[in-house]
Amino acid sequence: MARANSNSHLRHSSQSVRLCVLFLVFGFIAILGCSFFPGTTLFAQQPKPNEYQVKATYLYNFGRFVKWPETTPAGKGDSFSVCVLGQDPFGPVLDSTLAGEALDGKPVVLRRLSKPQDAGECRILFISTTEEKHLKEILTALDESGVLTVSDMPGFTKRGGMIQFVLEGDRVRFEINLASAESAKLVLSSELLKVAASVKRNGRSGD
Repeated sequence: MARANSNSHLRHSSQSVRLCVLFLVFGFIAILGCSFFPGTTLFAQQPKPNEYQVKATYLYNFGRFVKWPETTPAGKGDSFSVCVLGQDPFGPVLDSTLAGEALDGKPVVLRRLSKPQDAGECRILFISTTEEKHLKEILTALDESGVLTVSDMPGFTKRGGMIQFVLEGDRVRFEINLASAESAKLVLSSELLKVAASVKRNGRSGD
């Protein structure tokens, strides 16, 4: 019974965090906990979300503002796969955030991977910091595969990754390497580009 209540609380909290990040995508400032909404009981009654709750919600919302080519394996699949490569820093938070959701008219499926070769059918791939030493080989293996690569490892976008989470005080933001995304035939919406902390429009600057 206690476990069921815990799972229910996780789902409710994830829904609130997801709504919070949606405000960001449409032009508001995202602050952990959404404490900038005074008098809003929805947020006031929720515990302050942690860093990876916010990042999990971002992963879901990226799927709403990126368009994948239908010619890629990921675009042809019957599900919308969000994948984590390497050690998972999210834990059950990502499961609860994605549970029962749909993107692009397809059910969202969470997959945890140990090899980049298994990521071909992923729409979104979060690359753990545990894979930093192998990043060059991972990105090479995914080249032109149509997979949106995301990470919070330092220098990720400078090394050819597409979206990198960054912390600005107590705010979770993200940087975009638009050249890498366009090379994979991905189309990022102008709304997403507007709220990015920075947008890199040329290629890799080195490994």
